[in-house]
Amino acid sequence: MITEKNTNRDIVPFSALLFCLLAVAGCTTKKQEDSPPNHRNAVPPNIIVIFSDDHAYQAISAYGSKLAKTPNIDRIANEGAILHTNVVTNSICGPSRATLLTGKYSHLNGYKVNEKVFDVNQPVFSEELQKNGYQTAWIGKMHLGSLPHGFDYINVLPGQGQYYNPDFVNSKRDTVRYPGYVTNVVTKLSLDWLTKRDASKPFFLVVGHKATHREWLPDLPDLGAYDTVNFPLPATFYDDYSGREAAKNQDMTIDKTMRLKEDLKVHADYEKSDIYNRFTPEQKKPFYDYYENKVSKEFDAKKLTGKALVEWKYQRYLKDYLATARSLDRNIGTLLDHLDKTGLAKNTVVIYASDQGFYLGEHGWFDKRFIYEESLKTPFVIRYPGVIKPGTQIEELISNIDWAPTLLNLTGTAIPKDIQGESFLPLLKGEKISWRKEAYYHYYEFPKPHHVYPHFGIRTDHYKLVRFYGPKDFWEFYDLKKDPQEMHNLYGAKGSEAITADLKTRLKKQIEKYKDDEAGKILESNR
Repeated sequence: MITEKNTNRDIVPFSALLFCLLAVAGCTTKKQEDSPPNHRNAVPPNIIVIFSDDHAYQAISAYGSKLAKTPNIDRIANEGAILHTNVVTNSICGPSRATLLTGKYSHLNGYKVNEKVFDVNQPVFSEELQKNGYQTAWIGKMHLGSLPHGFDYINVLPGQGQYYNPDFVNSKRDTVRYPGYVTNVVTKLSLDWLTKRDASKPFFLVVGHKATHREWLPDLPDLGAYDTVNFPLPATFYDDYSGREAAKNQDMTIDKTMRLKEDLKVHADYEKSDIYNRFTPEQKKPFYDYYENKVSKEFDAKKLTGKALVEWKYQRYLKDYLATARSLDRNIGTLLDHLDKTGLAKNTVVIYASDQGFYLGEHGWFDKRFIYEESLKTPFVIRYPGVIKPGTQIEELISNIDWAPTLLNLTGTAIPKDIQGESFLPLLKGEKISWRKEAYYHYYEFPKPHHVYPHFGIRTDHYKLVRFYGPKDFWEFYDLKKDPQEMHNLYGAKGSEAITADLKTRLKKQIEKYKDDEAGKILESNR
């Protein structure tokens, strides 16, 4: 192990963190919401949130995927509940984590786009757990550019982190390099913390995985795991984006945006790249043998052009992406086995979720960002023995602003008034309650890195209305029952006037409810 102490540019100074910690102490007002769940022995539950990056629900067999098997994620779903319409408020990595911590939309927590610094001088829900006697920890990927308060222990990847021999920044602000593959390292560090924690207190632990983020580097045992599979092209792979200007003008296609050398490892630069310079000789040899002596030679021999080249890139993309996810699922199994062996499983809530959805070739894309279904919806499965009935199916619109209040509700902790989400614990317990009829969304990051126009909108169980703005102002409207793949923009079509007028009214109410002043001004300026 190599230890380096330095000042990491991704992390705010410790003095600022200390100031922020003192500044927020005692300033949060609370609302009493829902009584604590009825525990069999009245012992507050432990909570583990396994939080991955860019893992699409289309790649999870519990969600019906035929692409790969995910037995350990499926196990959580089968032993608890699966959310079928779990959506995000802003489909991008850092902002999603900020929403998890605050229970607020990006415009209120201040973290709208990636590679910024999360404002630590604001309340986070984990500090409420601390006040309620919980030990709290975040291990792995955090990607917020700062170290938020509310955690007794932090050991996180700086920025996006590295797949091999990754650096971690811990609570003491030491930078430590750990040998091995990042998914395995995150799991090991999490198990170490679980073993050494104060066993007299309940705990809240976030296990933050880098997988399955671009550039999709699999663990060595998973190299070539899907080489014998020929994946079917998605029905929308050759989408021509007719009637959808934002979809047409993005920069996230497998055809034009996905890079042969960096993303697909065709003749990768093993000598100069920062990624491969981290490899040990024992790691680099099988990696080089697979990608250079097999994949690259195959590519050279085929001399591909046109559609044949695009489809080859798609196959390589899925093979690497799913091989990277294979290690993720395996490590989730390791964690679940530990809980079983130690007896912790009996009173531990286990959640698996991703920061947002991801495109696996739908519309010819990779990445996320759009309000369209593949990037809007993200996986969420949860088990809690004795409280959540195994096999529970949740169809209601759940948003990631709801995650924090639900976790507080699960632990019998008061929910602060400024949290914008609502606890869906009653739904998990099978209770009949009134629930939201629409979910609100707002995306900002433009023009880099993928040229997706900023937009906001609402999704209901039947329709989706979207307002794009920035370089151009226009609307999109979809009937999700008739057009689940969102290929036909019906805005302005004859017969849609009454529906879109109603949706605009509902959209305005959502903007007002969630205090999105920027969207409100845009809506009023071009009604």
